[in-house]
Amino acid sequence: MGRESSSSDSSSSERDYYCNMDTQVILNVYDLTPINSYSIWVGFGIFHSGIQVYGMEYGFGAHDFPISGVFEVEPKSCPGFTYRCSIPLGHVTKSPSEFREFIETVASEYHGDTYHLISKNCNHFTDDISQRLTGKGIPGWVNRLAKLGALCSCLLPESLQVTAVKQLPEYHNCDEDGTASESSANAQVPLESFDDTEQDKHLLSPPASSEVAFIKEVAR
Repeated sequence: MGRESSSSDSSSSERDYYCNMDTQVILNVYDLTPINSYSIWVGFGIFHSGIQVYGMEYGFGAHDFPISGVFEVEPKSCPGFTYRCSIPLGHVTKSPSEFREFIETVASEYHGDTYHLISKNCNHFTDDISQRLTGKGIPGWVNRLAKLGALCSCLLPESLQVTAVKQLPEYHNCDEDGTASESSANAQVPLESFDDTEQDKHLLSPPASSEVAFIKEVAR
């Protein structure tokens, strides 16, 4: 009886704890160019986005390896981009530990070497995560560039055709107590030169930074 009561109280306390946490799912949008200040009025802009859940922001970037390109940063502070606005999308029903398992599993679907400006960019990632967590996608204007580019690649400014991140991802594992620990790869290892003939790998990514921690994927 005592054990059952103790277990029940513990489960109840855990549920109350999660209920009191901020479960909101938020889209944080960033400008990639100052031109957005003018073009946004006609419904067009060049944006990066990250999705904020349980106090951290998650995005998708490029590197040259067939491993996770999903990274986490402090909300509204993705390096290399200018924060524009935040858009509430809904609420997450997963606990923090369940969400962590979820994002690590999703990371196996978003390898850094598969990033593509038109077909699989940061906004495709946030739209996918939003759909899975809340049942609805991100606003259409956030990724309009990719949709237009898919119809006519000549619409893409040459300034957007930049190469991938040239560093090996540094992973931060989440320990049982919730603290982060570094592991896996040395972020300072240089990569071989990028093949400029690979036109389908013109990518947009945040610059390599100690503020960016890539999510270590788990097997599905």
